[in-house]
Amino acid sequence: MRALPMAETPSIQRWLTLIGIGEDGPAGLGDEAKRLIAEASIVFGGARHLELMNPITTGETQAWLSPFERSVEAVLARRDEPTVVLASGDPFFYGVGVTLSRHIPVAEMIVIPAPSSFSLAASRLGWPLQDTTVLSLHGRPIDLIRPHLHPGRKILALTSDSSGPAELAALLRTSGFGQSELTVLEALGGPREKVSRQRAAEFTLSGISDLNICGVELKADAGARILPLSAGLADEFFEHDGQITKREIRAMTLSALAPRHGELLWDIGAGSGSIGIEWMLADPSLRAIAIEASTERTARIRRNAANFGVPSLAIVEGEAPSALAGLPTPDAIFIGGGGSDAGVLEAAIGHLRSGGRLVANAVTTEMEALLLAEQARRGGSLIRIDIARAAPVGRMTGWRPAMPVTQWSWTKP
Repeated sequence: MRALPMAETPSIQRWLTLIGIGEDGPAGLGDEAKRLIAEASIVFGGARHLELMNPITTGETQAWLSPFERSVEAVLARRDEPTVVLASGDPFFYGVGVTLSRHIPVAEMIVIPAPSSFSLAASRLGWPLQDTTVLSLHGRPIDLIRPHLHPGRKILALTSDSSGPAELAALLRTSGFGQSELTVLEALGGPREKVSRQRAAEFTLSGISDLNICGVELKADAGARILPLSAGLADEFFEHDGQITKREIRAMTLSALAPRHGELLWDIGAGSGSIGIEWMLADPSLRAIAIEASTERTARIRRNAANFGVPSLAIVEGEAPSALAGLPTPDAIFIGGGGSDAGVLEAAIGHLRSGGRLVANAVTTEMEALLLAEQARRGGSLIRIDIARAAPVGRMTGWRPAMPVTQWSWTKP
């Protein structure tokens, strides 16, 4: 059989070049990167980047604008011109390349990365990068480090500015990790490079460069706040007023909710926020919205979310079902056990996407009757959870049963 000729595909012009640079400026670049910068009609970058590359730049320069969306529009306006964007290290590791690739096909780009600050820091410390937790706190809440605080763990944390290392040391002290070794690595790869080391409890470094990354070797004090990696965290970890899905029930509820990468949960009647918080702890890609009518409880949820290192937990203060209007479509919904409002359950089912999961717990007979009726109507599974805890009975010990929970789990067709 004679082979058919392959259809020709039109060539794509690679008009945009992303170039990673280090603190050593042009000296750290190869000939191709230098040529592309010199031939560019315009070079975009931070003010520091543009200054470093000034000796080899011949075209127009444009510093990043605020908000950054304006800069994206400015880059797009130069389509089909030879355009260069400068970035620190690897443009696709917490870098500008991630943002630009949402608007510009990678087929239109040339990417020349440099070692990231994480790679440089690992090489200075002699830490295997694949065994080290890397975390960007640049422009992000420092609380994000909390789930990673485990004895013996090594963390590389990129901070926002010169105050970042002191803030990190303070968080370690208050979390019971004051004996941890904190290495501050400043202006890596350039003439101002500096490496300093102190214990978090004794941290006194000052005059730190805004360009810094911290290496943390974690050592726990007695009573340190260590968040287990399993579902069903101890109730004592949470600030609550008694309105909390108890530990054992929470573990079984999260198992039934079955979180999957990138999914969104609605926690209706969130109370302390424990379900949404543990949902988000399961994977960094997971998102959750806590819907709670009480102002006092929403403030408590916000504090719990920060203390568990998931400050991006969204909180909606309002009464369901009206508070559900306009929220992004959920992949899973949890409804707590105290209510009996058929309207909330019906509205939740209406908002749930096809293939999404709903889990509802009942501790009242009214709510249980509602779940029994829904299961008879729609299918799904019912389980009854009875938990008893050992407790003192005079000078002896006996079993004290908790309120039984009826749980309905259902997947929307």
